[in-house]
Amino acid sequence: MDKFTTLTGIAAPMPLVNIDTDMIIPKQFLKTIQRSGLGKNLFDEMRYTQDGQEIPDFVLNQPAYRSAEIIIAGDNFGCGSSREHAPWALLDFGIRCVISTSFADIFYNNCFKNGILPIVMPQEVVDVLMADARKGANARMTVDLAAQTVTTSDGQSFGFEVDSHRKHCLMNGLDDIGLTLEKAAAIDSFEAKAATLRPWA
Repeated sequence: MDKFTTLTGIAAPMPLVNIDTDMIIPKQFLKTIQRSGLGKNLFDEMRYTQDGQEIPDFVLNQPAYRSAEIIIAGDNFGCGSSREHAPWALLDFGIRCVISTSFADIFYNNCFKNGILPIVMPQEVVDVLMADARKGANARMTVDLAAQTVTTSDGQSFGFEVDSHRKHCLMNGLDDIGLTLEKAAAIDSFEAKAATLRPWA
């Protein structure tokens, strides 16, 4: 998992509330267990017509936001069915951070396990960030995980809360496997001792 320390990038405004996981990655794309390749189908039904043509009005199809790395979202982002493909698709597109007033719990947890930072902010702060995101590609935000701040293109800075363990994992690029491997020496020592005490096992 890639480390997340400081991100400065384009923020795409997506004020729609209740963006669910089927909107993020529709069910027909869940057949794969590969994490790569899903980005092209991110928000598929909002991005494309039925014959595969781009819908120009959709934010990620607009030239200013094609390289967005941050989404400023409406309330209750990631609701609906549980599917890890949702953060996979976001990450494969290039999204590393989503900011909203609230997230569905399972989606929120899955983001941290896949290298995406979900940030919960009060509505009045999200409104400021949404307005800044609407300025386009020249208005770049900075998300500093170490300092736990989001800074707008004009220098307004807002603090956010994040669980210390999840912060450690993101900043060090540790998923569940990586966390286990941090204890590799202790595990090897335990296994060697167990083999000596119980050679028949």
